[in-house]
Amino acid sequence: MAQKSGRSSDPLVGFQFALDIGGKITGYFSECSGIGSEHEVIEHKVIDENGRELVQKIPGRLKWGDVTLKRGITDTLDIWEWRDLVINGKMKEARQNCSIIMFDRNYEPAAQWDFINAWPIKVTGPDFKADSNDFGIEELVLTHEGMKRVKV
Repeated sequence: MAQKSGRSSDPLVGFQFALDIGGKITGYFSECSGIGSEHEVIEHKVIDENGRELVQKIPGRLKWGDVTLKRGITDTLDIWEWRDLVINGKMKEARQNCSIIMFDRNYEPAAQWDFINAWPIKVTGPDFKADSNDFGIEELVLTHEGMKRVKV
C-alpha cells in the first residue's frame, strides 16, 4: 500500500460491522462497543532493600468486556434464535466461536476481532413510538471467554 503524506495508514472510521459465526455472516450492525479486556489489580505489600514498605501492583484475574452490537430491525430472526438456545438451556449449542469484522467505506474488511465461546446474554427489540420517524433498533449483547484482534 502506498504511503500518503508520510503516514502508513490513517485511523479507521467505524462504518459497518458484521457478525460472523462459524464462517457465516449472521448480521450487519451499525454500532459496536465493549470490545476489550482488563486485569484486576492486586496490591501486594513488599519491603524494599532500605526497609521501606511499598505497594507492588500485580495483575490479577483477566476479565473480558461484554460486546454490544446494534442494528436496524430486520426480518431475520437469527440473533433471536441464538438467544433462544440460551433461554432453553442449550448452552453447548449456544456457545460459538465468532468474529466481528469492521468494514471501511468501500465495504472492504478493515479490522477483525475473534471471540471464543461467545453467547448472547441479552437481545432487545426496538422501542416503539407511533409519532417517531426513527429506525427501530435491535441490540445484541455477547459475553465470551476470550478474544484477540487478528490481521485481515
